[in-house]
Amino acid sequence: MDIFEFAKTQQLKKEAPLASKMRPRTLDEVVGQEDIIGKGKMLRRAIEADRLSSVIFYGPPGCGKTTLAKVIANSTKAEFKQLNATIAGKKDMEEVVEGAKKELSFSGTKTILFIDEIHRFNKAQQDFLLPYVEDGTIILIGATTENPFFEVNKALISRSNIFRLKPLSRENVKELINKAVYDKERGLGAMDVVIDDEAIEFLADISDGDARPALNGVEIAAMTTERSEDGKIHITLDVAGECVQRRTVKYDKDGDNHYDTISAFIKSMRGSDPDAAEYYLVRMLEAGESITFIARRMMIFASEDVGNADPMALCVATNAALAVERVGLPESGLILSQAAIYLACAPKSNSATVALEEAENTLRETGNLSIPAHLRDAHYPGAKELGHGLDYKYPHNFDNHYVKQQYLPYELENMNFYKPGDLGYEAKIKDHFKMLKGKESKKGQ
Repeated sequence: MDIFEFAKTQQLKKEAPLASKMRPRTLDEVVGQEDIIGKGKMLRRAIEADRLSSVIFYGPPGCGKTTLAKVIANSTKAEFKQLNATIAGKKDMEEVVEGAKKELSFSGTKTILFIDEIHRFNKAQQDFLLPYVEDGTIILIGATTENPFFEVNKALISRSNIFRLKPLSRENVKELINKAVYDKERGLGAMDVVIDDEAIEFLADISDGDARPALNGVEIAAMTTERSEDGKIHITLDVAGECVQRRTVKYDKDGDNHYDTISAFIKSMRGSDPDAAEYYLVRMLEAGESITFIARRMMIFASEDVGNADPMALCVATNAALAVERVGLPESGLILSQAAIYLACAPKSNSATVALEEAENTLRETGNLSIPAHLRDAHYPGAKELGHGLDYKYPHNFDNHYVKQQYLPYELENMNFYKPGDLGYEAKIKDHFKMLKGKESKKGQ
C-alpha cells in the first residue's frame, strides 16, 4: 500500500459511522454471545488457536455475525476474503477459489471466505462452493438472518458448524453505548460528550437487540447538539428521542407502567375490543417494549382466554412469536398487530383454564390416586399377571370410535373438569359429546 492509499484508508476510517468505528477488534472486545465465545467455549478456542473449520453464523440483524467474522479476520494468519451474496456472482467466487488454490499451493496458507447473507445465494452458487469447502481449499464463514436448515444446502450444512447468535440484551446495548460515548480513541470521548442514564435506557430499549440504531442515535445527537455552558455536549432523553425519531413515552419496564399497559392490552383482547388492543400494542412498541415479551403473553392468552373456542388462535399466536424473532423491528409490529386483532376478534372461552385449575385442585386434595388396572401398561413382562391392561376396550373398535369405560381413578368417577362453552368450535365439541354419550351434559357440572 502506497502513501496515498494509506491516507485514503485512514480518511475513510475517520469518516466511518460510529457503529463501524466501535466494531470489536478482538474477542475480548466483543459484547454479548457468551454462550458461544465465552472463556473455554469451543468457538473461542478454535479462533484463538487459529484452527477454525467452516462455520455458519445464524441470528437476527445486529447480533454480531459480521463482527465475529471481522474478529476472526484480525486473529487469523489465513488469507481473509469477503463477499456479500446480495451482489456477488459466480465469477467473484471463482476468483476467490483460484486465489485460495495458489496460496495453499505456494505458501501453504489457508483462505477464509466470509459470505454475508449466504442464504441469498441460489442452489447452484452454493453447490459451487461445496467441493472447495470439502477439500479444505477454503474455510467458509457464512452469515444469515434466515434459518440455515431451510435456506442453506444440506451438503454445506453437514460440513459446517452452526452457531446461533442471540439478540443483544439491553445490558449489552447499554455497555456498548457507554463505550461509544466515553472511548477517546474510537468513540466520542474526545468531544466531551456525556449521556444521561434515561437516554441510555431509552436507546437500549428501542434497539431491540441491535446496537446499531442506538449508536446511530448517539452519533446524531453528538453531532447536532450544541455544547452547554459547561462546555460539554449533553445527550438527554429528549435529545435521544428526537435523534431516533421516536417519542419518549413514559414507560418504566420494571415499574407500574410496564404492568399496567400489558394488563390493559390483555384485558382489551379478552373483552373483544381490537381497537383498544391495537392502541395498547402501539404504546408498548413505541416505548420499546420487547417484542418477544408481547408475543409470549399473546401465546398464553390464546390458550387462557380463547382456548378451543378457536383452536387456530394458538397457532396464530405461536407463529407470530416465531415470525417476530426472525423479522425484528419495525416490520414485526405488523405481525403483532395481525395476531392481536385475531385474538381480540376470536370467540372466547376459559374452559381450558378452568379445567386445569380444577384438576390441579383435585390432585392436591386427593393425592396420587390409583390408576385403573385396565389403563395400565401391559407390555412389560409380568404385567398381565398383575391384571394390567385386562378388559381395556379399544375405542376404535366401537361405533363413533367411542366406548364408555372408566378413565379417571375410581374415586373420581363422574368428575367433570372440562366444560366446553357455547361459542365457536367449542359448541361443536359440546354437540359431539352429547352425541357420543347420548344425553345432554348437566348444566354447570
